Amino acid sequence: MVVRGGKGRGGGLPADDFRLEAFLEMLSAERGASQNTLDAYARDLKDFGALLAQRGCAFSSFGSDDVRAYLAALQTAGLAASTAARRLSAIRQFGLFLLSDNVRQDDPCSIIEGPKLARPLPKTLSIEEVDLLLGAALRYGGEIVDAQRQAYRRARAVCLVEVLYATGLRVSELVSLPLAAVAGAEQMINVRGKGGRERLVPMSGPAMDAVSVFCEHRKLALANQANPWLFPSRGKSGHLTRHRFAQLLKELAVLAEIDPVRLSPHTLRHAFASHLLANGADLRAVQQLLGHADISTTQIYTHILEERLRELVTTKHPLRDL
Repeated sequence: MVVRGGKGRGGGLPADDFRLEAFLEMLSAERGASQNTLDAYARDLKDFGALLAQRGCAFSSFGSDDVRAYLAALQTAGLAASTAARRLSAIRQFGLFLLSDNVRQDDPCSIIEGPKLARPLPKTLSIEEVDLLLGAALRYGGEIVDAQRQAYRRARAVCLVEVLYATGLRVSELVSLPLAAVAGAEQMINVRGKGGRERLVPMSGPAMDAVSVFCEHRKLALANQANPWLFPSRGKSGHLTRHRFAQLLKELAVLAEIDPVRLSPHTLRHAFASHLLANGADLRAVQQLLGHADISTTQIYTHILEERLRELVTTKHPLRDL
């Protein structure tokens, strides 16, 4: 039986699960992994640890047979191949950590083949649908009675959608933007992404206008309260959460008469990349804008380049009508 979530220390985990804690500390200290990434690794490895405990195996001495048994259990449980691949990736990195830390002398995953993945095309929106979404943001909050609160919420909705579509930021990068990042008149914002890597991302004119309008409403809403984030919140983090922004997009989808199932913060990131490539942008430039460490991640959009090349051949080649 495979535990899907992970219950923390104890709860049937191997006796040396402190190895997992050391691994997570390494990811945080040496690779600058975000808390979301650390939580995901912890969940996946604790799930694997539950199976190891059932097999009487310690974290530090699992073998390839244990990994194969775990992958088979995931398949029996009906988990998607992408989920199994992600968990195998976590186990591989954990095994390499044990090897590099001289806890073991071999790589237990070196002969393990991952599940075959069909690479789906990214979900995106058309340019017309993005326009509908922005129009919905301009109408957002019609049910709010207090005029100042309504204006603030509406300006925030417009700003969030404009900035996300203009920059292609990850949702975690967007909601945690410091106010200082947009304080100047520059059209470039400095974004801290995965692994602590920084990149400069240009802002469009409409996005800058939306930021400027929102900041005026933000100033009124906060009065004299200090808050370092562009999108402040009373929550623990001090800024708008990813979850609340995802909810907001669903509300905007309903207003725009777009199926809410099709819309998430990542959908707008995909739209940003897809529309750039469809209009002639270079794949390397899009990689840099998205903050992808490896060009292979950006290559999920190559179908757009292929469509554009086919169109060029069929519409521009001198022998196209022969």
